[in-house]
Amino acid sequence: MIILKNNQLVQREEAIIDMEDRGFQFGDGVYEVIRIYEGKFFLMNEHLERLQYSLTETGIEFDIKKGKLAEQLEDLAEKNQIDDGAIYIQITRGIAPRSHPYPTEAIPTLMAYPIPISRPIKLQESGAKVILEEDVRWLRCDIKSLNLLGNVMAKQTAKEAEAFEAILYRNPEHVTEGSSTNVFIVKDGKVITHPANNFILNGITRRYIHHLSNQLGITFEEDVFSVDELLNADEVFLASTTSEVMPVTQIDDYTIGNGEPGSISRKLLDEFFKHVDTDQIRV
Repeated sequence: MIILKNNQLVQREEAIIDMEDRGFQFGDGVYEVIRIYEGKFFLMNEHLERLQYSLTETGIEFDIKKGKLAEQLEDLAEKNQIDDGAIYIQITRGIAPRSHPYPTEAIPTLMAYPIPISRPIKLQESGAKVILEEDVRWLRCDIKSLNLLGNVMAKQTAKEAEAFEAILYRNPEHVTEGSSTNVFIVKDGKVITHPANNFILNGITRRYIHHLSNQLGITFEEDVFSVDELLNADEVFLASTTSEVMPVTQIDDYTIGNGEPGSISRKLLDEFFKHVDTDQIRV
């Protein structure tokens, strides 16, 4: 496997992280995952724009355009001959003696490498079982940071329950998102999802679904909904880079709708790949 470390393409065994890298010690860094279909990056521009947002919000001084990261990722994908998969990108604040305040002398560390991903077609066809979990994460979920322990713990709870995902809520009146997905409900023909604020990550696939909804003439609303509204929705579905559009048919012991993927979920999933070659979301 070829790895991009800073500005060099190296073998995996050469991609060594210093013990005082702040990503390793503090989770002081940000990341992105960009999907590749048929050898082409999907919505790379949007992913890199969000990566720059996360860098800016955390005060990590790294200029993606100046560093020509897009071109380097293209080279990385080509060297690894990726046809269907993804590239994981991580940028930390860099190496410095362990101390909480931002170091002035640290140079950001960049690491990118391919990860295998296959489409979850069978689960998309049947619908997923998920669970509800309290959202105990910090209040800057809009930053795609390395601080994922809350997400990891929720996902593990879902795994132990033999569920695909954990849908998170701050209180019974405030459902936020999944441990690694955005959450959508359908009610009376309208798609509703949490507003893009600090409580959730503004997913690239979330934005793409907004775009697809506009294309299909489906009303798309951003609003906070409750656990009760979630459980009584006509349809529920999840979205992320790796799960695409994932219909939900069961939440804990509650059946959603008639227990099968709903018509709007299926319509959005069918439409998903008609625009894969676009690298711009218009909403």
